[in-house]
Amino acid sequence: MPASPSPAHILCVVGARPNFMKIAPIMRAFNAPGSGLSASLVHTGQHYDAAMKHAFFEQLHIPEPDVDLGVGSGSHAVQTAQIMLKFEPVLDQRQPAAVLVVGDVNSTIACALVAVKKGIPVIHVEAGLRSGDRSMPEEINRILTDQISDLLFTTEASAADNLQREGIAPEKVFFVGNVMIDTLRYNLADATPAAATLAAAGAAGEFAKGFGLLTLHRPSNVDDPAVLRRLLQELADISRQTPLVFPVHPRTRDRISAAGLDELLASANILLLPPQGYLEMLGLMREARLVLTDSGGIQEETTALGVPCITLRESTERPITVDEGTNTIVGTDPAAIRRAYTDIVNGGGKAGRQPQHWDGRAAERIAAVLADWCRSARAA
Repeated sequence: MPASPSPAHILCVVGARPNFMKIAPIMRAFNAPGSGLSASLVHTGQHYDAAMKHAFFEQLHIPEPDVDLGVGSGSHAVQTAQIMLKFEPVLDQRQPAAVLVVGDVNSTIACALVAVKKGIPVIHVEAGLRSGDRSMPEEINRILTDQISDLLFTTEASAADNLQREGIAPEKVFFVGNVMIDTLRYNLADATPAAATLAAAGAAGEFAKGFGLLTLHRPSNVDDPAVLRRLLQELADISRQTPLVFPVHPRTRDRISAAGLDELLASANILLLPPQGYLEMLGLMREARLVLTDSGGIQEETTALGVPCITLRESTERPITVDEGTNTIVGTDPAAIRRAYTDIVNGGGKAGRQPQHWDGRAAERIAAVLADWCRSARAA
């Protein structure tokens, strides 16, 4: 009897916090017995908070990276260049069947570029998402990564239309669903109750009666002091009716202080927390009356949880969260924010529904398609 072919080795890349939630179910699916695949993990170190990285890997049951490039912070150009320089020797040593990248961070495009120039196939998970705003670095990363990818896995049907308009062959594109939602469903039962997070911060009382969750980190919102002041003033007003829990990104905290807005937050009913682990954020999201955010991933997670979401951006690369989910796009105009907030507190906000393939099995579909693709490539 001929020996079974060895599993195809896929080198998976993560770089920043949003990637961690996407890679966890992929690693499980690829390393499952009988998948026909094996996976190793490279962490570029683009997300350089060691304690937070460890907390996420532990909570999400992600194996420790086989390689940690330790790149750290820097400008977009410096960070991308450093990742490329450090990733190339890893490819030379490991010679994978393909390189898999997720999302839209600098690590995504940097590692995809190195792989394709060395003739190694590139797989992009979360392909085809477009905001239409090319001032966002993430938008450029998405477009370029999709152009050089051999297999493109999409989270929503509209992504295929975007890719077709950009000249990408339909046979490369597979609608599999959303691996972020795989992670959410896998971990929901273990989410940290909001009461425990609030109690640990010494905040019970009015927050126990209902709260909103706030996240804010996009440069377009936090780098311009006038925009940041306008946003925080409206959010402070909202907090007097609905208390807000605000896990603050370190960069956002620096911008708030530099703009002289610390006192504005101190006088509001806003609980400032340090960055939270995945299970803590999941518990806060699940129990919030509403979420105000400029995060792409949180737009998806609130849709999956059925929690009303107000997105503080002019556009979204995840239109399904608006068309089918619980998301409302308001930009940074205080009147628009207030209208959306009032609709939610008076009427409950959008009910939404679960988008197609957001069922917790996206990674399994990716593994099945990729295993077939690798077998066909070997046979060719």
